Order: sequence, then C-alpha cells, then structure tokens
Amino acid sequence: MKEFHQLLGKVIFSDSASTLIISFGVLFIFASLFIIGRRFKSALRLERLGIPISILVGTFALLIGPYGPYPLLPQTITDVWIRLPTPLLTLVFATLMLGKPLPKGSSLWQPVASQALLGLLLGFGQYLIGGIAVLIFLSPVLDVDPLMGCLIEIGFEGGHGAAAIMGNSFEKIGFSQGLDLGLAMATVGLLSSTLIGSGLVVLGRSLGWISSINNQNNIEDDLISGDQISIYSQIRQLAINIAFVGLAVLFGITLLSCLRQLGSYLGGQFYEVSSIFPVFPLALIGSLFIRFFLEKFDKTEFVSEILQREIGILSTDLLITTAMAGLNLPLLLQDWLPISILALSGLIWNLLGMFLFARILFKDKWFERSIIEFGNATGVAASGILLLRLADPKDDTNTLPIFSIKQLFLQPLLSGGLITVIAPLYILKLGLTGWTELCGVLTIAFILLAMILQNKLEQDIA
Repeated sequence: MKEFHQLLGKVIFSDSASTLIISFGVLFIFASLFIIGRRFKSALRLERLGIPISILVGTFALLIGPYGPYPLLPQTITDVWIRLPTPLLTLVFATLMLGKPLPKGSSLWQPVASQALLGLLLGFGQYLIGGIAVLIFLSPVLDVDPLMGCLIEIGFEGGHGAAAIMGNSFEKIGFSQGLDLGLAMATVGLLSSTLIGSGLVVLGRSLGWISSINNQNNIEDDLISGDQISIYSQIRQLAINIAFVGLAVLFGITLLSCLRQLGSYLGGQFYEVSSIFPVFPLALIGSLFIRFFLEKFDKTEFVSEILQREIGILSTDLLITTAMAGLNLPLLLQDWLPISILALSGLIWNLLGMFLFARILFKDKWFERSIIEFGNATGVAASGILLLRLADPKDDTNTLPIFSIKQLFLQPLLSGGLITVIAPLYILKLGLTGWTELCGVLTIAFILLAMILQNKLEQDIA
C-alpha cells in the first residue's frame, strides 16, 4: 500500500513545472482550513486545552508527507515547503509591532531588560550545557565532533532556517554531518516546544499561574463585532493592513541589502555574518518604525489590531504545519543517541530557566513572559508566540510587545545571528573546553545581573 501511494504521488506530481503551483495550492487549502476552523467553538476549546490547531493540521501533513505512513505528498512538495519557515517567520515579525500601541519610555526599560536577560541566559546556557554534554559523555563515549556543542542553540533557538544556513559553514570547516544533525535537532526542538509547551499551558491554567485565567475571551468576539461593517470596508481594511505588513517586510529586505553591501565592502567576519543574516529581525524593525510614524501623525486608525493578530497567527500556523510536514523521521533514528542526549540537556536547561530564573526576574505575569521565552528557546520565535497565544489569547499581559522589542536586540546575536555564526569558529580556535568556560562565565554573569535587577526593582517599589 505504501508503494502504491508513493507511485501515485510520483504520477500526480511528476511535472516539475507545476510543482510550485501545486505546493502553494495545497498550502492555500491548509490556510483556508485554519481560517475557517478557528471560527468553530470546538476548535477554540481545543486551543484553550493546550492543543493548537496547527499541531493537528501539522500531524495530518506529517502522516501524508514523504516520511509518513501514507505518503501522498511527494518530497518535491515538502522540499518547497521546507524553504518557507523563514518567509513565514518574517511575516510574523512584520506584524508584531503594528497592531498594539508602543510601550512608553519609563515603564519599558525594566520589563525589556529582564526579558532580555532571560533570553541571554537561555541562549548562552544552551552553549554551556551542550559543551558539558559533549565533553563529559558524547566525546569520550561516542567520539563525536566537538562542534556538536553548538547544536542545541542552532537547532532549538535557530530552528530549521539557522540549521540550513549553518550547514554550509560546518561543511567548510570539516563538520560535514552538521547540516543533518542541525536539522534533526531543530525537528526535536519544534516538536518539544509545541507539545511540552502546550502541556505547560494546561498545567499553568489548572494551577493558577496564568494571570489572565479569568479573561478567556478569544478573537472570536472581535470577529463577531467586525461583521457589522460592510464587505467593501472589510476588504479595504484587510488590503491596507496587508500593505503595512508588506511595507515592513520591504523595509527589512532593503536594510538587509544595505548590510550585505556594507559587508562585501568591509570583508572578513562582518561579510560572513551579513551574508547569512536573516531578514525577519529587520522586518521587526520595519514594523516598529511604521507603528511609530502612525502614532506620531495620529493615523493609527488605518491599522487593525485584530487583522494584524490574524495575519501573524495564520503565518505561525502555516510555519508549524510546513515544518512538520517535512520532518525527516529516518534522520532522527539514525543519530538518535547523541540527538536525544543533547535535546534532553537543552530541554532541562530551558525548563530550569522558565521555572527558576524566570521566577527571579518576573514577580508579575511570570508564566506568560517565560512561556514565550521557553517556546523561543526551544522551537524558534514562532513557537513562543504560539504558546503565548494559548496562554494569553488577547495579550492582556502586554507580553508580546515586550518580547518583540527584546528581539530587536537579541535576534542579531542569537537564533542565527552573530553568536550563532562565530561560535563554531571560536570552538576551533579556543577548543570546546575554552568556549564552554567562556559561556559558563557569561551565564553566571547574566544570573547575577538578573538578581541585581530584581533587587533594584524591589527597592524602587519599597
């Protein structure tokens, strides 16, 4: 039966010229399912129970994908989809700052600083934990390459996009299996983030950790109120909001082009970093500028918080689905032992960050502000936003703008940024022991800074 499905898929999708059209056609069907499905109360109840719709659709896509038991979708289709996480993540980041008012000065620095400290703790701690796991067990017992100490941060924080980009760098420095191992780690990170994170949301709701537990109104209420305006007005408003998103993306592409031109002029390590730097952090800057000018000239009525949230949610759902559809399950089985050890180490560290360090940093709304960082540090930013949506559907805690502003500073460093790029080079120069010690010192320093920041905040309140 499996051979019949594979043969059927080859016959249907044999024309390479139509592969792109069919790929986006199937993706459009999934998008329609998300848009329609989220209007049903049963689907909304599932999300409140910690079961994202994207996971259900993604599981279905995995079952009919090339590595599933019913491979109706050939690999040519999922090969197109595997390139979509970065563009979809760019759309997510382009909507982050557009829909809500910008936080104001004096009340902004402390929450952003504490959010940034948690992000730095988790990121550098992943290098520390990965280095320890390789030095103590994986290298002596399995004789693995020392560069495997980078894989937790690359796969968990960076995701499939960073793993694919870093694969070329690994190839140049002699770590040829780095690409496959990075993609496998990203796969484990994505699944762990959504499944474990969803379970944490359910646990948090039952134990009263979620501060917005009594306010479970979903966007369904907003959509019902929006039905009163004419279809023409709705289409016009949708077009304007899509245009704003496109403008933010265009800003990011333009800025990235300028950075790469500057990199080619300066050469050296700056060129290496700029040549693989992703566009989505710069799209976030674009959305920030657009929102700033709309507020400055009192034109915020042109942008809809509901539509911006809907565009971001749909992009997140499609990102999760397309990533799950192409999961290479045989690859996970091939190197299951080192991947399992590294993934388990990274998960323990991220959970420690959420339940220990976050409690130090966040006295108020700690669960919402830490669950988004857990998702970001385990399965990239889109997973973090998905988990925040489950815990706080309407962002009553104002966590999303704080996280977004924090990403402006941290995204160029971690998750495929500067530190991700230079880490393998420093391991080659310092050795894995030296790099792990450096990350250990930085991690301890961030913990101390977190304690000092929280102590200062308590003194200010007193």
